[in-house]
Amino acid sequence: MKIAVINEISAADKNADILTALAGRGHEVLNLGNTRSGDMPALLYIHTGLMSALLLHLGIVDFVIGGCGTGLGYHNAVMQYPGVFCGHILTPLDAFLFARINAGNCISLALNQGYGWAGDVNLSMIFDNLFITETGSGYPTQRAEPQAQARHLLKQVSQSTHKSMAEIVKVLPKEVLHPVLDFPTFQAALMAGLEADPLLKSTLEGLIKH
Repeated sequence: MKIAVINEISAADKNADILTALAGRGHEVLNLGNTRSGDMPALLYIHTGLMSALLLHLGIVDFVIGGCGTGLGYHNAVMQYPGVFCGHILTPLDAFLFARINAGNCISLALNQGYGWAGDVNLSMIFDNLFITETGSGYPTQRAEPQAQARHLLKQVSQSTHKSMAEIVKVLPKEVLHPVLDFPTFQAALMAGLEADPLLKSTLEGLIKH
C-alpha cells in the first residue's frame, strides 16, 4: 500500500513518531507535510486537508494519515472533498472498527490532545489494527453485507454532492490553494500524478504558473 503522511504545523513534532510506527510494515510511505516544529512554510489543517484530497483523487496514494492537535480540525477539513472517507481515530479499537466497518481511505489522529506517556505505543497499536487483511470484512461478521452496501451508497452520495476537483480548486481561496501548490515535497508528488485527471492537470498547471 502507498501511504501519505501529512502533518500540519501544530503536530509536526509527532511526524517522526508516525514514521517509526509505520516502519517495517511493508508500505511505501510518502512524507509530504511539515516534519518538525518551526518548519516553513507552516501548513494548517486547512492546507493538509486539501493536499490529502488531491492525492487520493489522483490515485497517487491509497491511504492518507493526517491529523492535528485534536484530530477534529483536519477531519472536518478533509471531509469537505469528494471521495474522501476519513475516520477520527483515537484508540486501537477505533482503528479495528474503522478498518472492518468503514474501510475508508484516510484517518485523522489527535497528536496533541491526550498525546502523553506511551503516545508512540498507542500509534503503533492503532496501525496494527488499521492495516489488516480483513479490511471491509464487517463487524460483527453477520453485518458485513449491509455495511458494504452502506459504503457503496456513501461513495455515490459523495459523488453526487460535490463538484469535480477541477471546479473546486478554481474557486478555493488563494490562502488555501497557494500554500498547498507551493509546498515543495507535495508539489513534486502532485505533478507526478496529474495525468490521472487531465482537466485538473490543466487547471492546476495554470494556477501554479501564477
